[in-house]
Amino acid sequence: MFNLDVSFAVYFEEITQTAGRLNELSKILNMPTIVTEQYPKGLGHTVSEVGDISHAQRFEKTCFTMVLPEVQKVLVEDKTKSVILCGIETQACIMKTVIDLLDLGVDVHVVADAVSSRSQVDRLYGLATMRQMGAFITTSETVLLQMMGDAAHPKFRQAQKLIRTSAPDSQLLQGIGGGAL
Repeated sequence: MFNLDVSFAVYFEEITQTAGRLNELSKILNMPTIVTEQYPKGLGHTVSEVGDISHAQRFEKTCFTMVLPEVQKVLVEDKTKSVILCGIETQACIMKTVIDLLDLGVDVHVVADAVSSRSQVDRLYGLATMRQMGAFITTSETVLLQMMGDAAHPKFRQAQKLIRTSAPDSQLLQGIGGGAL
C-alpha cells in the first residue's frame, strides 16, 4: 500500500525513490497494490517519482487511515494476510493504517526507509510505537530479498536490477535499529 502525495516530508526524494523500487517489485511479482491519496484535490495526486501506478487500485481519502471501507473489502476478498506499507506521514496516515490493519489481523511490514514525516521526532516515535503494537519495521532491501526468497526464483533476473541498486542513502534508518527507542 502506498500513500505518497505531498512533498513536505523530510527526505521526500529518497522515500519516493525507495517507494518506486517497491512499486517496481510489485509489478514484477504481480503483487496486488493499493494506492491511497490524501485529499488529492488540495494536496495533489501520487507523485510521478514513485513510477507508473496504473496497475494499482487507487482510492481517494480524507481520513488518516488507508483502510477505507473499499480497501477493507479488497483486503477481505483477497484474503490478505500481510501488507507492505510505505508513505507519509509516519505518525498520522501510516500509524492509523497500521492500527486498523492489525485490528483486522493482518501482518504489517512498515518499510522504514520508505516512510517519513515533517518531523523526524514524530517519525522515529511513530515507528517505535508501531513496533510496540506488533508491526514489523523493516527496510526496502529486506523486502526485496525476502519477497524473492531465492536466486532461483523465476523472476529473479527481472528483480535483480532493483536489488543491485541500493536504496538512496539518507538518515532515515538512523535511530530505529536494535535498542533504539
